[in-house]
Amino acid sequence: MGGQPMFILSEDSQRTQGRDAQSSNIMAGKAVAESVRTTLGPRGMDKMLVDSGGDVVITNDGATILEEMDIEHPAAQMIVEVAESQEEEVGDGTTTAAVIAGNLLAEAEDLIEQDVHATTIVEGYHEAARIAGEAIDDGVLEIEVDDELLAQVASSSMTGKGTGGLTPETLAETVVAAIRHVEDDGDVARDNVAVHTRVGASSSATELIPGIVVDEEPAHEEMPTLVEDADVAILDVELEVRTGEIDAEYAIDSIDQLNAALDAEESELRGYAETIADSGVDVVFTTDDVDDRVASYLAAEGILTFADLGNSDAREVAKATGAKRVGALEDLSEDDFGHVDRVRTDRFGDDELAFVEGGAAAESVTVFVRGGTEHVVDELERAIEDALDVVATALDSGEVVPGAGATEIAIADAVRSAAAGIEGRKQLAVSAFADAVDVIPRTLATNTGRDPIDSLVDLRAAHESDGRAGLITDGEAVTIGDPVEYGVVDPADVKREAVESATEAATMIVRIDDVIAAE
Repeated sequence: MGGQPMFILSEDSQRTQGRDAQSSNIMAGKAVAESVRTTLGPRGMDKMLVDSGGDVVITNDGATILEEMDIEHPAAQMIVEVAESQEEEVGDGTTTAAVIAGNLLAEAEDLIEQDVHATTIVEGYHEAARIAGEAIDDGVLEIEVDDELLAQVASSSMTGKGTGGLTPETLAETVVAAIRHVEDDGDVARDNVAVHTRVGASSSATELIPGIVVDEEPAHEEMPTLVEDADVAILDVELEVRTGEIDAEYAIDSIDQLNAALDAEESELRGYAETIADSGVDVVFTTDDVDDRVASYLAAEGILTFADLGNSDAREVAKATGAKRVGALEDLSEDDFGHVDRVRTDRFGDDELAFVEGGAAAESVTVFVRGGTEHVVDELERAIEDALDVVATALDSGEVVPGAGATEIAIADAVRSAAAGIEGRKQLAVSAFADAVDVIPRTLATNTGRDPIDSLVDLRAAHESDGRAGLITDGEAVTIGDPVEYGVVDPADVKREAVESATEAATMIVRIDDVIAAE
C-alpha cells in the first residue's frame, strides 16, 4: 500500500488499548463498588439520590442505589448488572456482590502491575470461586428450617435497612407468615405474595392481608362497603348504552319518539343490572366502564361493583377468587363465579381501596405496608421485598449459613489454604481472591466504627479456635461471636450467587484490553 496508513475506524471513534484500557475499566468498576460500600451491614449508611426532576430516593439498598445512579461507563455497567443479577436470582446480597466484584478488580490491578497476565488472573479467580463454593457448602448449618429460623433469615436481611418504627424481628413474623401462606409441599409461589403501600399511618399499622388489595373504589357511593361470604364475577363487558361503529343521525319528530328513545335506553341499562342481579352474584369487577344509571341500579340491589379495572388487576382478582372472566353478559352463570370470605372497601385520605380477602383459590396474600411519609414507605417496601425473597430462597433450598461476615471469613480461609498447593503465578491470583473476599468483614467493621485491621485479625483468630466467627451488633455493642447464637443467618444461595456473579463480572472486565468507542 506504499506505506500509507489504513484507517478502518471513523474519525469520531476513540480507541484505548493495553494497560490504559485495563486501568480505565478497573477504575470504573472500583468506583461503583465504593459508592455502595458504606451501606453494608447493620450500621450501614443511607444514600440520597436526586434526579434531574428533583425526585429524591433515600435508601441503603444496593440494587436501588445502582439502578438510580446515572452510570454511563460500560465497565461500570457490568458491576450494576452484578447487582441486578443478584437481586433477580435471590433478592438480597446486592451490596455484597458489588463490593466483592470491586475488590476483585482492585486485587487484579495490583497483579497486573506485577506483570501477572490477565489470563492467569482469570484462571486463578475461577479456581478460587470453585473453592469458595465448596467452603459455602461446608458451612451450611445442619439445622431444621422452621419458622424460627426463617424469621432469623428475614430479620438478618432487614437489619440496618429502613423499617420505620418497627423492629426487623416484628416485620420478620409478617414476612414468614406471608411466605408460609403460599407454600405448598415445599414449593413456594413467591409471585403470589404482593406488597401494597399506602402513606398516612405509622409503620406499626403494617399488616398481612389474606388476599389482594386493589386500588379501586366502588362504582357508586351507595354501594355496600362490606360484603361477606361473597360470590364474585369478573366481566370484560361495557355496561353502557350500545353505540354503532358508524356515525349516524336520527330524526325525532315528536316528544313521543324522544320518550320512546329514552325509555329504550333506560330499559337497556336496567336490563344489564337485572341480568347481573338475577345471576345471584354479590360483587362484580369489570374491566370496562359502567354507566352511572347501571351503577345506581346495582347499588339498589346491594351489589358491590368496581369498574374500569386494569388487565393485571383483573388477573389478580381471578387468581385470588377462582372466578372466570366473562366476555358477554348473557353468558354469566354461577359456574363463572369465584368466592371470597369478604370484600371490603376502606378510605385512606382521598383514595379508596378494595380488599379481597380469603379467596376460595387461597393463592394470594398481600403485605399492606403503612408509613408516615413516602420515603419511609418506599424504603420499608424495599426491605420487605428483600426479606420475602430470602425467606423464599431459604425455604426452597433448605440451606442457611452464618451471617455477620462469618461465611466470608471461612471462604477466605479455605481459599488461602488451598492457594499453597497451587503452582505457578495462578497461586497469586487465588490468594488475591481471598484478600478480596476479606473486604466484607473489613467493611462491616468499618461501618460499625471498629478498626478494620484489628477486627479482621480477631475474626481470623476466633475462626481458627471456634470454627465460626462474625461481627455481631447487639444493641450499641459490637462484639465478635458465633452469629448462629445471635440468630444472624443468611441463605446459602445468597452467598453462592454473590461469589459467582462477582467473579464472572470481574474476570470479564480484566480480560478487556481494547476499548473502541464509536459514534
